[in-house]
Amino acid sequence: MLTVLRVHLPSEVPVVGCEIAPYVLLRRPDGSVLIDEVPEPAPLIGYCMKYKWYRNQGDQKTAICSVHPTEQATLQCLVCLKEKVPIAKSYHCTPRCLSDAWQHHRSLHDRAKKTAKENGAEEEELFGRFNSNNGSISMYPTAVAEKSGEGWSEVGFSRTYTPTSDDINHVLKFECVAIDVETRKHVGNVNAILTSRVIPAPSPTPRHMIPVNVALSGQLDLDGRIASGTFSVLSYNILSDAYATNEVYSYCPTWALSWPYRRQNLLREIIGYQADIVCLQEVQSDHFEEFFAPELDKHGYQALYKKKTSEVYGGNPNTLDGCATFFRRDRFSHVKKYEVEFNKAAQSSSAGQKKVALSRLIKDNIALIVVLEAKFTSRVSGNPGKRQLICVANTHVNVHHEHKDVKLWQVHTLLKGLEKIAVSADIPMLVCGDFNSVPGSAPHALLANGKVGPLHPDLAVDPLGILRSTSNLTHQLPLVSAYSSFARMAGVSPGLEQQRRRMDALTLEPLFTNCSRDFVGTVDYIFYTADSLSVESLLELLDEENLRKHTAIPSPEWSSDHIALLAEFRCKPRIRR
Repeated sequence: MLTVLRVHLPSEVPVVGCEIAPYVLLRRPDGSVLIDEVPEPAPLIGYCMKYKWYRNQGDQKTAICSVHPTEQATLQCLVCLKEKVPIAKSYHCTPRCLSDAWQHHRSLHDRAKKTAKENGAEEEELFGRFNSNNGSISMYPTAVAEKSGEGWSEVGFSRTYTPTSDDINHVLKFECVAIDVETRKHVGNVNAILTSRVIPAPSPTPRHMIPVNVALSGQLDLDGRIASGTFSVLSYNILSDAYATNEVYSYCPTWALSWPYRRQNLLREIIGYQADIVCLQEVQSDHFEEFFAPELDKHGYQALYKKKTSEVYGGNPNTLDGCATFFRRDRFSHVKKYEVEFNKAAQSSSAGQKKVALSRLIKDNIALIVVLEAKFTSRVSGNPGKRQLICVANTHVNVHHEHKDVKLWQVHTLLKGLEKIAVSADIPMLVCGDFNSVPGSAPHALLANGKVGPLHPDLAVDPLGILRSTSNLTHQLPLVSAYSSFARMAGVSPGLEQQRRRMDALTLEPLFTNCSRDFVGTVDYIFYTADSLSVESLLELLDEENLRKHTAIPSPEWSSDHIALLAEFRCKPRIRR
């Protein structure tokens, strides 16, 4: 007969909106084991599995901190009650907790007022519908014991279950048992396992768009553009699940590091930015096919993907990551796609003729280049009869710090490919991604300045002569880093001044785009061709102190060790020659 050997929960803490998929180990009559589902429509040798989920109805409710869900609340913000902010967001564990979170907390009041005036659902869209708990107050203990006489109500009948706002603060119970298909009777004992109390998904600090055009002032909400004819581009390394290990990110709670939680939190964040073009890095191929492509399709995005090559990678091919580019179908149409495999480029290069040099260049990194046609041509090009094309490059450059020559070679190879596209078409260009290169490094200098000086210290790291003559390390694309606009633009608005304090005055780049326990620095960029595009607004940068509430990121609030970059552009009218 079919028997249950073990039932295990992948995470100790259930979170609203995040699917729970218990691990159920079964034994066949022949003694072999399996973990596949055995539903009634597809029984195994006359047996199937029956699953049930229950919610405990006898839980006592105690307020918990809205910032630190592991701490009991000791104070409540009365302004939240007055402004009708969801009550769960009004609790804090200590006065210091409220003080540290005050900038974000005050924005809840402001947005609640605005929502009340507009009678809209803006709060739900920005913070996620999973965070609203209809006034419930919640508690998160480390362990729960089942008591006799407690009441349980059925809430699910499949192996997986996604907690809702109704489950907040309640313990869930999962039961499974083998069933004889003919007799409909249980075979063996019912196996049950309890969860901790369900908690609401933490609310990340909202990020606003900051105008950098001198003719504009103040802040823009994410759902508003400066004017018609602009478009926005998001670049975000989302941290592949294969790399999100407890060993590397031991400071992040296990439940917040689990993929079922992170994928929902990342999706909520990405959708909230409402970008017209989305460039993601470290997207696993299985996660692209099974989650991101179908989920973003529901929000009007078309998806394109390029997986890394696998000449070096020796793991599960389904977990190999790559770059994914999405664009809104109502704003753009797909024209052409180019796939850049740096391994293949190395093999065809002169350096690739040397076996030792080739082995150093083979790193599996790739780039995805997409040419799109804007559907708002008449409003931006200055020539209603001409197609407005946009070229978007999305890449993830080699990570190894000691391979500075490889990083520079990959960036140079990408730029040479983009130059060929530029020669064949009069087209604005965007170069986005995780370049694994800090400001001032040779790859950054090549991107931002169009060349690398012969005395640049990074050029000393070229053990195999891969870079050859430094005179070749140039390109003709007029690229400018979008976020340098914060430092270059004139203006005295409070929002702009705050962002300047989060910029490096020497390199004109953000102080950081990656904030883990072991590294804080900038490696992500959005470059654009300044002769054909202008920056209208930028997503505000985050403060390091705010991110370090949980030591570093990823954290319960932010589900990657990188932060997202978002820039709004306008196409400049082309001058006829």
